[in-house]
Order: sequence, then C-alpha cells, then structure tokens
Amino acid sequence: MDVEKRLALIREVGAEIIAEDELRKLLETKKKITAYDGFEPSGNIHIAQGILRAINVEKLMSAKIDFTLYIADWFAYLNGKLGGNIENIRIAGEYFLEVWKAAGIDTNKINVVWASDHVKNGEYWEKVLKIATNSTVNRIIRCSQIMGRTETEIQHASQIFYPCMQAADIFHMNIDIAQLGMDQRKVNVFAREMGEKLKWYKPIAVHHHMLMGLGEPPKGLETGAERAIALKMSKSKPESAIFMTDSEEDVTRKINNAYCPAKQVEENPILEYCKYIVFEKFDKLEVKRPEKYGGDLIIKNYDDLVKEFQKENGLHPMDLKKAVAVKINELLNPIRTHFEKNKKAKELLEKVRSFEVTR
Repeated sequence: MDVEKRLALIREVGAEIIAEDELRKLLETKKKITAYDGFEPSGNIHIAQGILRAINVEKLMSAKIDFTLYIADWFAYLNGKLGGNIENIRIAGEYFLEVWKAAGIDTNKINVVWASDHVKNGEYWEKVLKIATNSTVNRIIRCSQIMGRTETEIQHASQIFYPCMQAADIFHMNIDIAQLGMDQRKVNVFAREMGEKLKWYKPIAVHHHMLMGLGEPPKGLETGAERAIALKMSKSKPESAIFMTDSEEDVTRKINNAYCPAKQVEENPILEYCKYIVFEKFDKLEVKRPEKYGGDLIIKNYDDLVKEFQKENGLHPMDLKKAVAVKINELLNPIRTHFEKNKKAKELLEKVRSFEVTR
C-alpha cells in the first residue's frame, strides 16, 4: 500500500492530526510504525469505546500501523475511579478486553499492554521523573481535562503524576502516533514539547472524533476541543450513552428519547451515530414508514441521509431513530451473545455491574 492510501486511512480516523507533514515523512521513511490508544477501566463500556474503537483500529491496521491497546489501570487508580479499588479496576480492564474481542478486535494481531506492567520498570520511572523535573505544576494542571476534570477539580497529589506518566508511556513504548480522543489533546501536545526538550522525539498526535451523548447539547461558548469534550458521551450519564451490553429495549428507549431536532444536522447525536457508526458498518440504512408518509426508504450513504433529513417534508426524526435503533442493536447482538454464553465474560460483566461507579 502506498503512502497516500495509508495517509487517507489515517485521516479517516483523525479529526485532527498534529502534524500531518511529520506523519507523511514518517510513512515515507519508517518501516514499522506504532500507534496506541489508552483507556481507564472504570466500569461499563459504551459504543464510542467499543464499536467506534474497533472501526478505528481496523483502519489503522489496514494502514499497516502496529497498534497497541493500553489498559490504564494505574491511571484509573490515580484518578479515583471505582472508589480507587485497584482489584476492581483490573477486573474492569479484563471486561474491556472481552468487549473488544466480541466487537471484532483481534487481540492476537494487536498489542495489549497494562499500565501495571510499566510501573514495575525502573526505566519507566526515570522517564516520568525526567518529564516532571522539566515541567511545572501549572503546566501539568493545564492537562487536567485528560482526566475528565477541570483545573479547579484537581484535589489529590496523585493527579499531578497522571500527565507525567501518560507522556512517559508514549516514549517508554516507543510510540510514533498517539491516537487518542480529542479530550487527550493537551497531554499529547505536552508529550511533543517534552520529547523535543529532552531530545527524545516528537510523537505525532492523531485525535479521533468523540461520539456525542444522546442528550441535548449543553448551551455554552466552548469551541474546538473544549466543545467536543462538553458534548461527548459519558458513562456518568447512562441515559445519554449506549453501552455495549445494553439490552435491545434499553437501546431502543435511549435512541427514541434522544435529542434529534428536525432538519438539524450539526450537534445532532442521531446523525452522528449514522456518520461514525452506521455507514461505517453497513452499506445502507433501511427506514420503515407508512405509505402516507412516503413509504419505506433506503439510504445508501451519509450525504444522502443529510439531504433527505433536511428537505421539506423529508425524513422525520422518529422514523430515523427507529431505523438507527435497529442497526445499533444488530451491531450489539454478537456482544450480547458473547456475554450470555461465554462463562468468563458473563462473570466479568456481573462483577462490573456490581461495582459502584465513581467519577
């Protein structure tokens, strides 16, 4: 596969690339290119972390990128997730792995790394300390949004370690491309700064789009990455998120109750589901409706959907919601089956559901 085709696939993953000229040079000159994304195992897993993650991993692997899924168990501990219970956090990490397998990620073809493996290594801590001694507390606190927190919400000294460790992860694993969500932008920029300052290297950052929550978008003046973070799906708002093991009834109810104003395309979560999931996994969307409302409709791509949704007397939001619910349930059926029939997966899910989720 030539450089342009590989670059095109990576562009499909990245809502933002820092910096594309560096990425192109990397593709032209380096034989083995590595990328990673990391997750705090902090309870149930929603479709942005499951289905969308699988879509992005598949594209990067098609672009001949060596991919690592990083299970950030120690980061969840530092961030007070699941009450700071490290055993429960690790169980949640095993549950994440089962979800990814069921969602189609071949864990035999990617690397799976746990943060708890790094913390046993003295060379890792040397990198953490070098980063820490070459930065300031104020610079670290400006990265606080990577923990799902504002700067004023940083209350524990452990949270100061977090950005230093996350930046060190990149260099310790020799990662070329930090392929994380837009909410991780600040720490990736920080890692680039540190890589240059310490004369290591400057990792490329490919930030993927973060799927919206199903509720009405917050009214605010945020722009760019801050707006994307304000809109993103969150497990702390369960009715606005579709979880990978939700029942068909749960999925249908949540989508039927979702924010979806007629003719509005921007910041419309149902349209987002179509763009980033449905038309990535299916070659058409079938809409069932009575003849008096135009009859059944087959839509073959996202652009056609937008045209149909925006035109006068076009596709009604409720008809679209019903069609999307069918497709999402179709995608989740194999995951449900896996967690019903696989003994290990079933036990993990039961344990995770018993945990008290803490922010």
